[in-house]
Amino acid sequence: MNSAARIEAFLEMMSAERGAAENTLSSYRRDLEDASEAIGGGLAGAASADIRAYLDDIAARGFAPTSQARKLSAIRQFFKFLYAEGLRGDDPTGTLDSPRKGRPLPKTMSEAETGRLLDRAAQEAGEPGPDGDGLAALRLHALVEVLYATGLRVSELVGLPVTVALRDDRFFMVRGKGNKERMVPLSAKARAAMRAWLAARAGRPAFAESPFLFPASSDSGHLSRQVFARDLKGLAARSGIASAKISPHVLRHAFASHLLQNGADLRAVQQLLGHADISTTQIYTHVLEERLVRLVNDHHPLAD
Repeated sequence: MNSAARIEAFLEMMSAERGAAENTLSSYRRDLEDASEAIGGGLAGAASADIRAYLDDIAARGFAPTSQARKLSAIRQFFKFLYAEGLRGDDPTGTLDSPRKGRPLPKTMSEAETGRLLDRAAQEAGEPGPDGDGLAALRLHALVEVLYATGLRVSELVGLPVTVALRDDRFFMVRGKGNKERMVPLSAKARAAMRAWLAARAGRPAFAESPFLFPASSDSGHLSRQVFARDLKGLAARSGIASAKISPHVLRHAFASHLLQNGADLRAVQQLLGHADISTTQIYTHVLEERLVRLVNDHHPLAD
């Protein structure tokens, strides 16, 4: 049984039928090829004992439980595909247990820290920069305002189409994981920051015709996640916030946490974040618990 060809067929199915993103497909490819190599190049014909031995091996090599679980998930989906296509008569992963993994609380920022970050971005956007027109500062201001207003994934944010900024709507549609569309809110400050960036962007002929809101001379045609993450850490340091504490993902978590702290419903936050399953959003349960404790302490007649 040709495992390499089976893996390629699986990846084609994930792309064509499920709309898996390039990053997801690359992750599946790495995990499946690693497993196949460890099993001697014969993943497609592996038995339960082979896969269990592989999982024991990566655990012994020091892979975190989350990485072990991700690899097993890729292998499970691969064998479900083989079984569904009639390429195997059984699923050898059916008797395997998933590695136990904790649910670490997401890193986040306080509302005060987020306010300082946004204020600093706005201040720098209003000052002439080293390039003479403050283009980089205007771009960074638009990025952080939109991210905190919407809770977008960083890949969704940097790949936004320019048409988002051409409308003055309070909501816009974003295409997320699995090619699914969802509606997200846009604050007045975020709209204003996008308009300022759009005006500056129009003055650069290299950017003017780009379909992306944040164009760049990269293979994708838009700003990379790595460049935004670097610029965000620099902004944090200038705001008096430890740069190690912040990333685009931390701002996404701040968006969700602050909504819940101020009374939002978990289901609404699930929809805004684009989580397919409520269990993913339940990492924020601790925020709800803190809110309930505060509610009782503040309003219950017998509270101390």
